[in-house]
Amino acid sequence: MIFSNDGNITIITQEKASVKDLVRKLENVYDRYKHNHIIVNLSSLEQISLEEIIEFLRISNTHRADKKSFVIVSDKVNLDEMPDEICVVPTLQEAYDIIEMEDIERDLGF
Repeated sequence: MIFSNDGNITIITQEKASVKDLVRKLENVYDRYKHNHIIVNLSSLEQISLEEIIEFLRISNTHRADKKSFVIVSDKVNLDEMPDEICVVPTLQEAYDIIEMEDIERDLGF
């Protein structure tokens, strides 16, 4: 798991471990990153199931309730199967675009 910062965005890149391990580690270090928007980059993983994406739902809901964006990047999932409560996009650029749009919505009071 690699953490990098880009302004007020923390990018978490998962390379080898399972998604469940990543979620557990993320929950353990969450207090360090809770004030930033979070992008979880799963692009390097071969396969990701709907059940694995749902593992992020609790932490995503917590983060979004605090008016921060939480976006998962993966082009290995069927986006039509993803629940509306969690944001999954196929590219890193789209993750940045989502964060920018959500910032605008928050600024407008939505």
